[in-house]
Amino acid sequence: MSKHQGKVAVVTGGTSGIGFATAQRLVNEGAKVFITGRRQAELDAAVQKLGKNATGVQGDTSKLADLDRLYATVKREAGHIDILFANAGGGEFLPLSDLTEAHFDQTFGSNVKGVVFTVQKALPLFREGGSIILNGSNVSTKGAAAFSVYAATKAALRSFARSWILELKERKIRVNVVSPGPIDTPGLDGLAKTPEQKAQFKASLVASVPLGRLGQPDEIAKVVSFLASDDSSFVTGTELFADGGASQI
Repeated sequence: MSKHQGKVAVVTGGTSGIGFATAQRLVNEGAKVFITGRRQAELDAAVQKLGKNATGVQGDTSKLADLDRLYATVKREAGHIDILFANAGGGEFLPLSDLTEAHFDQTFGSNVKGVVFTVQKALPLFREGGSIILNGSNVSTKGAAAFSVYAATKAALRSFARSWILELKERKIRVNVVSPGPIDTPGLDGLAKTPEQKAQFKASLVASVPLGRLGQPDEIAKVVSFLASDDSSFVTGTELFADGGASQI
Protein backbone atom coordinates (compact mmCIF):
# COMPACT_ATOMS: atom_id res chain seq x y z
CA MET A 1 0.00 0.00 0.00
CA SER A 2 1.24 3.50 -0.81
CA LYS A 3 2.45 5.61 2.10
CA HIS A 4 -0.46 8.08 1.94
CA GLN A 5 -3.16 5.90 0.39
CA GLY A 6 -6.60 7.33 1.08
CA LYS A 7 -5.34 10.47 2.80
CA VAL A 8 -6.40 14.01 1.95
CA ALA A 9 -3.68 16.65 1.70
CA VAL A 10 -3.65 20.40 1.20
CA VAL A 11 -0.56 22.07 -0.25
CA THR A 12 -0.57 25.86 -0.45
CA GLY A 13 1.54 27.47 -3.14
CA GLY A 14 1.48 24.24 -5.09
CA THR A 15 1.99 25.41 -8.67
CA SER A 16 5.79 25.29 -8.85
CA GLY A 17 8.99 24.57 -6.97
CA ILE A 18 8.80 22.83 -3.60
CA GLY A 19 5.02 23.06 -3.43
CA PHE A 20 4.47 21.37 -6.78
CA ALA A 21 7.09 18.70 -6.09
CA THR A 22 5.43 17.91 -2.78
CA ALA A 23 1.97 17.74 -4.33
CA GLN A 24 3.33 15.41 -7.00
CA ARG A 25 4.97 13.12 -4.45
CA LEU A 26 1.85 12.98 -2.27
CA VAL A 27 -0.32 12.16 -5.28
CA ASN A 28 2.13 9.44 -6.32
CA GLU A 29 1.98 8.05 -2.78
CA GLY A 30 -1.79 7.72 -2.83
CA ALA A 31 -3.17 10.98 -1.46
CA LYS A 32 -5.90 13.18 -2.85
CA VAL A 33 -4.29 16.61 -2.99
CA PHE A 34 -5.72 20.12 -3.07
CA ILE A 35 -3.29 22.83 -4.17
CA THR A 36 -3.56 26.60 -4.20
CA GLY A 37 -2.03 29.25 -6.41
CA ARG A 38 -2.66 32.91 -7.07
CA ARG A 39 -2.59 32.70 -10.88
CA GLN A 40 -5.32 30.62 -12.51
CA ALA A 41 -3.37 29.67 -15.65
CA GLU A 42 -0.42 28.32 -13.66
CA LEU A 43 -2.79 26.54 -11.29
CA ASP A 44 -4.61 24.84 -14.17
CA ALA A 45 -1.32 23.74 -15.72
CA ALA A 46 -0.11 22.27 -12.42
CA VAL A 47 -3.34 20.35 -11.85
CA GLN A 48 -3.16 18.92 -15.36
CA LYS A 49 0.35 17.63 -14.66
CA LEU A 50 -0.63 16.21 -11.28
CA GLY A 51 -3.55 14.23 -12.66
CA LYS A 52 -6.99 13.19 -11.53
CA ASN A 53 -6.20 13.05 -7.81
CA ALA A 54 -5.39 16.76 -7.69
CA THR A 55 -7.73 19.73 -7.37
CA GLY A 56 -6.73 23.37 -7.72
CA VAL A 57 -8.31 26.25 -5.82
CA GLN A 58 -7.23 29.71 -6.89
CA GLY A 59 -6.44 32.09 -4.08
CA ASP A 60 -4.01 34.09 -1.99
CA THR A 61 -3.38 32.60 1.45
CA SER A 62 -2.95 36.05 2.98
CA LYS A 63 -6.63 36.73 2.17
CA LEU A 64 -8.95 35.07 4.63
CA ALA A 65 -11.87 34.92 2.21
CA ASP A 66 -9.71 32.92 -0.19
CA LEU A 67 -8.85 30.48 2.59
CA ASP A 68 -12.52 30.09 3.42
CA ARG A 69 -13.20 29.23 -0.22
CA LEU A 70 -10.33 26.73 -0.22
CA TYR A 71 -11.61 24.84 2.81
CA ALA A 72 -15.20 24.97 1.63
CA THR A 73 -14.01 23.16 -1.49
CA VAL A 74 -12.05 20.60 0.55
CA LYS A 75 -15.06 19.98 2.81
CA ARG A 76 -17.40 19.56 -0.14
CA GLU A 77 -15.13 17.28 -2.19
CA ALA A 78 -13.24 15.32 0.48
CA GLY A 79 -14.84 15.95 3.87
CA HIS A 80 -11.66 16.08 5.93
CA ILE A 81 -7.90 16.79 5.96
CA ASP A 82 -5.07 14.48 7.02
CA ILE A 83 -2.05 16.48 5.83
CA LEU A 84 -1.42 20.22 5.51
CA PHE A 85 1.76 21.61 3.98
CA ALA A 86 1.72 25.38 4.58
CA ASN A 87 4.16 26.25 1.84
CA ALA A 88 2.92 29.47 0.22
CA GLY A 89 5.10 32.51 0.75
CA GLY A 90 8.08 34.34 -0.61
CA GLY A 91 10.50 37.19 -0.19
CA GLU A 92 12.98 39.47 -1.85
CA PHE A 93 16.31 41.03 -1.01
CA LEU A 94 16.12 44.49 0.53
CA PRO A 95 18.71 45.94 2.90
CA LEU A 96 17.68 47.41 6.24
CA SER A 97 18.33 50.95 5.01
CA ASP A 98 15.83 50.50 2.17
CA LEU A 99 13.04 48.64 3.95
CA THR A 100 9.54 49.96 3.36
CA GLU A 101 6.25 49.43 5.12
CA ALA A 102 4.87 47.82 1.96
CA HIS A 103 7.74 45.30 1.82
CA PHE A 104 7.29 44.45 5.50
CA ASP A 105 3.52 44.09 5.26
CA GLN A 106 3.66 41.97 2.13
CA THR A 107 6.32 39.59 3.47
CA PHE A 108 4.71 39.15 6.88
CA GLY A 109 1.29 38.95 5.25
CA SER A 110 2.19 36.00 3.04
CA ASN A 111 4.69 34.22 5.26
CA VAL A 112 3.21 34.72 8.74
CA LYS A 113 -0.39 35.87 8.57
CA GLY A 114 -1.04 33.52 5.67
CA VAL A 115 0.37 30.53 7.54
CA VAL A 116 -1.44 31.30 10.79
CA PHE A 117 -4.84 31.41 9.15
CA THR A 118 -4.06 28.58 6.73
CA VAL A 119 -3.59 26.39 9.80
CA GLN A 120 -6.37 27.86 11.92
CA LYS A 121 -9.02 27.53 9.24
CA ALA A 122 -7.96 23.95 8.43
CA LEU A 123 -8.47 22.71 11.98
CA PRO A 124 -12.23 22.03 11.83
CA LEU A 125 -11.56 19.59 8.98
CA PHE A 126 -8.52 17.89 10.49
CA ARG A 127 -8.84 14.29 11.55
CA GLU A 128 -7.24 13.14 14.79
CA GLY A 129 -3.60 12.20 14.28
CA GLY A 130 -3.10 14.45 11.27
CA SER A 131 0.12 16.19 10.32
CA ILE A 132 0.85 19.88 9.74
CA ILE A 133 4.14 20.84 8.11
CA LEU A 134 5.28 24.46 7.90
CA ASN A 135 7.79 25.48 5.24
CA GLY A 136 10.56 27.39 7.00
CA SER A 137 14.10 28.24 5.90
CA ASN A 138 17.60 27.83 7.21
CA VAL A 139 18.06 31.62 7.03
CA SER A 140 15.91 31.83 10.15
CA THR A 141 18.92 30.62 12.13
CA LYS A 142 21.85 31.63 9.93
CA GLY A 143 20.81 35.18 9.07
CA ALA A 144 21.22 36.68 5.64
CA ALA A 145 22.22 40.19 4.61
CA ALA A 146 19.40 42.15 2.96
CA PHE A 147 17.02 39.29 3.73
CA SER A 148 16.19 40.11 7.33
CA VAL A 149 12.43 40.48 7.03
CA TYR A 150 12.09 37.17 5.21
CA ALA A 151 14.35 35.48 7.76
CA ALA A 152 12.27 36.85 10.62
CA THR A 153 9.05 35.47 9.11
CA LYS A 154 10.58 32.01 8.96
CA ALA A 155 11.79 32.26 12.56
CA ALA A 156 8.19 33.01 13.53
CA LEU A 157 7.08 29.69 12.03
CA ARG A 158 9.52 27.81 14.24
CA SER A 159 8.00 29.52 17.26
CA PHE A 160 4.45 28.72 16.15
CA ALA A 161 5.25 25.02 15.90
CA ARG A 162 6.47 24.89 19.49
CA SER A 163 3.23 26.43 20.76
CA TRP A 164 0.79 24.70 18.45
CA ILE A 165 1.90 21.19 19.43
CA LEU A 166 0.67 21.99 22.93
CA GLU A 167 -2.63 23.39 21.72
CA LEU A 168 -3.27 20.42 19.42
CA LYS A 169 -1.94 17.59 21.58
CA GLU A 170 -5.40 16.36 22.61
CA ARG A 171 -6.20 15.79 18.95
CA LYS A 172 -2.81 14.11 18.37
CA ILE A 173 -2.10 16.48 15.50
CA ARG A 174 1.62 16.81 14.91
CA VAL A 175 3.22 20.08 13.80
CA ASN A 176 6.73 20.24 12.34
CA VAL A 177 8.85 22.64 10.33
CA VAL A 178 10.94 21.70 7.31
CA SER A 179 13.67 24.27 6.73
CA PRO A 180 15.25 24.06 3.28
CA GLY A 181 18.52 25.62 2.28
CA PRO A 182 19.11 26.82 -1.29
CA ILE A 183 16.83 24.82 -3.59
CA ASP A 184 16.91 25.09 -7.37
CA THR A 185 13.46 26.58 -7.95
CA PRO A 186 11.91 29.41 -9.98
CA GLY A 187 11.65 31.34 -6.70
CA LEU A 188 15.41 31.15 -6.22
CA ASP A 189 15.97 32.32 -9.79
CA GLY A 190 13.69 35.26 -9.14
CA LEU A 191 16.00 36.64 -6.46
CA ALA A 192 18.54 37.70 -9.11
CA LYS A 193 17.79 39.76 -12.20
CA THR A 194 20.30 39.11 -14.98
CA PRO A 195 21.74 35.74 -16.11
CA GLU A 196 25.15 36.83 -14.86
CA GLN A 197 23.76 37.75 -11.45
CA LYS A 198 21.91 34.45 -11.25
CA ALA A 199 25.09 32.50 -12.02
CA GLN A 200 27.07 34.42 -9.41
CA PHE A 201 24.29 34.12 -6.84
CA LYS A 202 23.96 30.37 -7.28
CA ALA A 203 27.72 29.90 -7.16
CA SER A 204 27.87 31.75 -3.84
CA LEU A 205 25.08 29.57 -2.45
CA VAL A 206 26.75 26.35 -3.58
CA ALA A 207 29.96 27.48 -1.87
CA SER A 208 28.06 27.69 1.44
CA VAL A 209 26.70 24.12 1.24
CA PRO A 210 28.91 21.27 2.52
CA LEU A 211 27.38 18.87 -0.01
CA GLY A 212 28.55 21.27 -2.73
CA ARG A 213 25.35 21.72 -4.70
CA LEU A 214 21.87 23.17 -4.68
CA GLY A 215 19.03 21.00 -3.46
CA GLN A 216 16.24 19.82 -5.73
CA PRO A 217 12.53 20.38 -4.98
CA ASP A 218 11.78 16.68 -4.69
CA GLU A 219 14.44 16.36 -1.98
CA ILE A 220 12.31 18.65 0.16
CA ALA A 221 9.14 16.87 -0.93
CA LYS A 222 10.59 13.60 0.43
CA VAL A 223 11.12 15.24 3.81
CA VAL A 224 7.57 16.62 3.84
CA SER A 225 6.22 13.19 2.93
CA PHE A 226 8.18 11.68 5.83
CA LEU A 227 6.86 14.26 8.29
CA ALA A 228 3.33 13.68 6.99
CA SER A 229 3.57 9.90 7.34
CA ASP A 230 3.40 7.37 10.14
CA ASP A 231 7.17 6.95 9.73
CA SER A 232 7.47 10.12 11.83
CA SER A 233 4.73 9.21 14.32
CA PHE A 234 6.84 10.27 17.34
CA VAL A 235 8.17 13.46 15.72
CA THR A 236 6.44 16.71 16.58
CA GLY A 237 7.46 20.28 17.29
CA THR A 238 10.79 19.84 15.53
CA GLU A 239 12.60 21.74 12.79
CA LEU A 240 14.18 19.48 10.21
CA PHE A 241 16.92 21.18 8.19
CA ALA A 242 17.17 19.96 4.61
CA ASP A 243 19.99 22.21 3.45
CA GLY A 244 22.98 20.05 2.60
CA GLY A 245 24.52 20.87 5.98
CA ALA A 246 24.64 24.63 5.42
CA SER A 247 23.06 25.51 8.76
CA GLN A 248 25.49 23.27 10.68
CA ILE A 249 28.69 25.16 9.91
